[in-house]
Amino acid sequence: VADLWWVYSKPVPADGRELWTLFLQCSCITALTGGLFYNWMFASLEYSWHLSAAASISFSLLLLLTLFLVHPARCVFSMTMPTLGTKQGRKLLLSTCVMIAVVNVTPNIVSNVQTILQVIKCICKNSSDSLLNSTALLQAASQEFGGVIQEAVSPLTFYKPMNGRFKFSSLQNTSSMYQKLDLAGEKISRDFLSAEVLVKDSVRAGNRLVAGFSVLYLCFESSWYLKNYLTNLRFDNFYITERLERLAVDRKAAHLLGVTSKNLIRPTGLRLSREEGLQCLVQAVLLTLALLLLLLLLAMEHFAFSVADTAVRRAAQFSVVPVTLHIKYKVSAGVSYILPSFIKGFGFPSEELPLQHFEQSYHHDLISSSARCRISPPVPPNPSVLLVVGLLFCILYSTVFLETYARRLCRRTAASFFPSWEEKRVLYLYRKLSRR
Repeated sequence: VADLWWVYSKPVPADGRELWTLFLQCSCITALTGGLFYNWMFASLEYSWHLSAAASISFSLLLLLTLFLVHPARCVFSMTMPTLGTKQGRKLLLSTCVMIAVVNVTPNIVSNVQTILQVIKCICKNSSDSLLNSTALLQAASQEFGGVIQEAVSPLTFYKPMNGRFKFSSLQNTSSMYQKLDLAGEKISRDFLSAEVLVKDSVRAGNRLVAGFSVLYLCFESSWYLKNYLTNLRFDNFYITERLERLAVDRKAAHLLGVTSKNLIRPTGLRLSREEGLQCLVQAVLLTLALLLLLLLLAMEHFAFSVADTAVRRAAQFSVVPVTLHIKYKVSAGVSYILPSFIKGFGFPSEELPLQHFEQSYHHDLISSSARCRISPPVPPNPSVLLVVGLLFCILYSTVFLETYARRLCRRTAASFFPSWEEKRVLYLYRKLSRR
């Protein structure tokens, strides 16, 4: 492995064997990177497969030529791997996590809300239908009641009342009402579908922009680090390296490393400086806020499913409401009340004419249950989404604390590609310690 890395980090291969070794190394790295790039574009960013394949092939060929011919480009590309463990790598993982959550959670929320609306629509339809059917009961009662009154007063030859039947009109054509309910339901469904499409498109576009910007900034940050490493001797130069220890021992000044060790850090150790620890804490807090937002989205999915499942089960178990219409009357008519007042003065007897009694009960059931309706079942949350989001956030939290070590690895990578410049940096740090 050390020999392969030595060939890979050399500016110019020494012979044909090293040249072919370098070409095979660059080819393997390019093939692996191209496959990951295709999967990232197709699965995460949701580009079409032919566009993803064309982009990955073009990127792989360009990367192969660049790595094989340009020595600093190999250094920059090698530093992008540990840089993925820094803030830019977290942005890429976080955008992927958001995309996975939104694409899988939003349709479930919309579907469960549509199920709730279907239950409400079914209950309204059944209740309206049952209520309209109750008007037929009132119409039958009015017809019977009016018929009995008409028969009761028919023997009175000297007084003929008007038609005793009640006129009761009910809504018989319910198609217009059902049509309005269907139109309202379709409009709500279209609104939810358009909202779902808008959210998914917005998240997809935002995710693509963030991902593209993060990749470009990832390359820029690696190039910026290498540029500062090669031009500024003080940049990221506070480590006790093996070369610094050898230089101090050769010049019999090993005590300098012991006196000033509080200000220096060993790149292979686990110790974090105060600034590094504070930066890790800030990044962990920001990442926790993003986690809370995603958990809120997942909680909304579970809440929508719970409400939809409860609505479907409870609405199908609604009890029938019995309605009873009871009519009871007793009427008697007297002659003294029937005859005019000027005839009463001649002494006609006040005779009462009994009318027949009427008592009848009419029964009807008001139905609000949705058991007979065809309602799409609620969609339960996908547990794999929560698992994937949890694993990604575990990786994200690990990168918060590994960011410091990733930067140290970047420095060691740059030092292996430019050993002569590393000697100058070590000599500068030694002189700085000697002056102190």
